[in-house]
Amino acid sequence: MKPTSILCLFLLLFISHTNYAQTTVDDPEIKKMVAEVKSENMEATVRKLVSFGTRHTLSDTKSNTRGIGAAQRWVKSEFDKYALASNGRLTSVIDFFTIKADGRRIATDSQLGNVMATLKGTEPTDDRVLIISGHLDSRASDVMDAKSDAPGANDDASGVAAMMELARIMSQREFPFTLIFVAVVGEEQGLYGAKHLADVAKDGKWNVIAMINNDMIGNSLSSGTLLRDNTKVRVFSETIPFLETEAESKMRKSTNRDNDSPSRQLARYIKTVTNQYVEQLDINLVYRNDRFLRGGDHTPFSQNGFTAIRFCEMNENYDHQHQNVRKENNIQYGDLAEFMDFEYMKKVTCSNLATFSNLAWSPKAPTNVGIEVKDLTNFSTLAWTAPEGKSVYGYNILIRETSSQHWEKAIFVKDTKAEIPYSKDNFFFAVQTVDALGHSSLPVFPIPIR
Repeated sequence: MKPTSILCLFLLLFISHTNYAQTTVDDPEIKKMVAEVKSENMEATVRKLVSFGTRHTLSDTKSNTRGIGAAQRWVKSEFDKYALASNGRLTSVIDFFTIKADGRRIATDSQLGNVMATLKGTEPTDDRVLIISGHLDSRASDVMDAKSDAPGANDDASGVAAMMELARIMSQREFPFTLIFVAVVGEEQGLYGAKHLADVAKDGKWNVIAMINNDMIGNSLSSGTLLRDNTKVRVFSETIPFLETEAESKMRKSTNRDNDSPSRQLARYIKTVTNQYVEQLDINLVYRNDRFLRGGDHTPFSQNGFTAIRFCEMNENYDHQHQNVRKENNIQYGDLAEFMDFEYMKKVTCSNLATFSNLAWSPKAPTNVGIEVKDLTNFSTLAWTAPEGKSVYGYNILIRETSSQHWEKAIFVKDTKAEIPYSKDNFFFAVQTVDALGHSSLPVFPIPIR
């Protein structure tokens, strides 16, 4: 190679490097909020919920000490306490609705109620909504047994306690758009509470940018194999969207984006933010909507076209899950608080909080994200439109090899168009907005533009 050619190559590489810098900014306020998560608070919440004996969806609604009604009223009373520190922005309600007998798990027409706290945003023109949930109901071995004790410490007082800890901490801050914290009911009977809320959101044309479901996040020891791991948590996300138009299906197939649904982008986002703010916790991205042949409260949201995922512990213990409280052959069965790992649960809650806060302070996502395909080239040119609303500091172009689960590189740019030295044949790309404090939107996968 001639000396002049070597010099030109060096200059090209140098210019490319200086034009596309990578940046990561930690928000000190998010770090402060993460430090405010207290395992003792969540343990107290779990034990209080266990004290109601059973929280079966069809259990007693009149007693002040036992059953789903007492649990609902207690959760609402805690939301009302958080509201005192919110300058009137946090409000709570028990959203009652009627479910018809289904011949399976609802014997007679029944009134159910989700306990919901809404933290109103400070920007009236920002219609985005974030939802986080855990399910309040519990069950014994017989799913129709509304009388026996069903403590439900892990399934799912753990998810409710995490959601309530986020409500406590976040209600003391201001965010530009609406955040909803909800303890849904009817999960064990057929996801009825989540279905109701998802339908309300769809019918009301809510702009739900993400729904996060926490269901069983407090156990670190598996039954049978006796594996213990308090450093990993699973995040489930749909692969091919439940709700997809013919045009969207055609685009997905032509661009090979089967692993880039909006929910999958949220899962990757959670992994990135957790790596940034939470120590000793690895997000295990599971490439299915939920566990094998099972479901959770995020599913009705996915089915209605919303971006939704599920947090779930790495190792499940079937001696405790859906079991009557009893002792057989020296084995203690039942979902008791004594089997919980509250420090593990704290880390998962911190992941939730970092993700929820980062999204809640983020600019809107870019629109019209595309990748040029008019020429055959080993460079890739992406272009997009800046969003309305909150000021955007810049954009991350995310890159990963086609065989990789996770985004491997982020290139920061200030403009709304960029040419990068990566071939679209060998890499997947996405674009997200970033503000000056490092808060980033969910990534948007590009479509071909000519």
